[in-house]
Amino acid sequence: MLGVWSLLLLWGLATPCQGLLETVGTLARIDQDELGKAIQNSLVGGPILQNVLGTVTSVNQGLLGSTGLLGGGGLLGYGGVFGIVEELSGLKIEELTLPKVSLKLLPGFGVQLKLHTKVRLHGSGPLGGLLQLAAEVNVSSRVALGMNARGTPILIVKRCSTLLGHISVLSGLLPPQLFGVVEQTLFKVLPELLCPMVDSVLHVVNELLGTVLGLVPLGALGSVEFTLATLPLTSNQYIELDINSIVKSVAGDVIDFPKAPKPIKVPPKENHTSQVTVPLYLFNTIFGLLQTNGALDIDITPELVPSNVPLTTTDLTALVPEALANLPPDQQLLLSLRVKKAPTVMLQNKKATVSIPANIHVLSYLPAGTPEALFELNGVMTLNAQLAPSATKLHVSLSLERLSVKLASSFVHAFDASRLEEWLSSVVRVAYVPKLNVELDVGIPLPKVLNVNFANAVLEIIENAVVLTVAS
Repeated sequence: MLGVWSLLLLWGLATPCQGLLETVGTLARIDQDELGKAIQNSLVGGPILQNVLGTVTSVNQGLLGSTGLLGGGGLLGYGGVFGIVEELSGLKIEELTLPKVSLKLLPGFGVQLKLHTKVRLHGSGPLGGLLQLAAEVNVSSRVALGMNARGTPILIVKRCSTLLGHISVLSGLLPPQLFGVVEQTLFKVLPELLCPMVDSVLHVVNELLGTVLGLVPLGALGSVEFTLATLPLTSNQYIELDINSIVKSVAGDVIDFPKAPKPIKVPPKENHTSQVTVPLYLFNTIFGLLQTNGALDIDITPELVPSNVPLTTTDLTALVPEALANLPPDQQLLLSLRVKKAPTVMLQNKKATVSIPANIHVLSYLPAGTPEALFELNGVMTLNAQLAPSATKLHVSLSLERLSVKLASSFVHAFDASRLEEWLSSVVRVAYVPKLNVELDVGIPLPKVLNVNFANAVLEIIENAVVLTVAS
């Protein structure tokens, strides 16, 4: 096992990439402030420590309580090591202040973590009256950032040391002989208590780091599984995670669409900010899933469009009278739109666009009759994509910029299909684009990185990627 951990920690010779994302994964850069907040929050109300420490003023539960380490049955309770002091002076733990957290990232290794706390003790003094003592304790740990067998980033304590500060008598009298015994006992016991607390803190933080890996459902489309593509890296300001996005169909098959031919040039991260880079590949893959599932296909009938959008043979004849004059009047039209190739997403020049190729079959029919084919068009819809981040995903909303069509085949006379583009654009805007936006409600999933919330992130569209940046 030691050999495995040694191998996993050899990444410490590496440092984060300098502006180029060679893979197509999602790149997360976690500022050291976010790691510090996660550690501090684990002490305040984490799922483990909140049941161990209790509150800093309570002595009836958790670490300070009757069943905790300092209680009657605990390590320092009646009958334990602390019982020596209790017999001598009747001292009891009155307060353990919330530790103050400070940390420093160590490039190529991990974290230097320091906790500073104060312990207050009280009891009946041997000379009568109330005796109150206070002691300061500093805990310093070197913590390596590695990856466990599951591929989860993990913080591992490599070395922990403690320094017991000045012990002072706040009130009451303590003979010098007993003070020395109390001081010696606290020097031995309190440091041994607080190093395990570091392990407990990191256990909570490691659970948060572990949520980076996971399966994000995409409804009827399938799912996205996030895994680490490479070992985690550290700089002097942030932790870098190269997260691989594996998209799977509902059947569990891996969906692999073409990747960007060039590495992504990731902009530098400013201090006190965290950053997630979402690659073009993930956009193309989501749209590819929509296409293969038939979610981009639609049959447009008069019931799907408002009355001010014409959808009859009479209206169509008015657009191209010389070619369609022989169509029977006032028959309803059916537009059968099929997307047979995956859409193409473009991210560049601070703009996101989606190009959807489509075959449009135009048919006429009577309410009780069989549709009759009139002609077929090959079209390309270019849509603008508005992107908005939330805590869990990147929302995509489309609007039609332009539509171009060419005549593919016709059962009537040949004609210039471009004359239908304005009319078709109106139909697509009211009947097709709303359907697209409903299907896109799945969004582009974001990995969960500690407790970083990207809902209010600054969004920047760069070449072949979207960068989300949020202040710590």
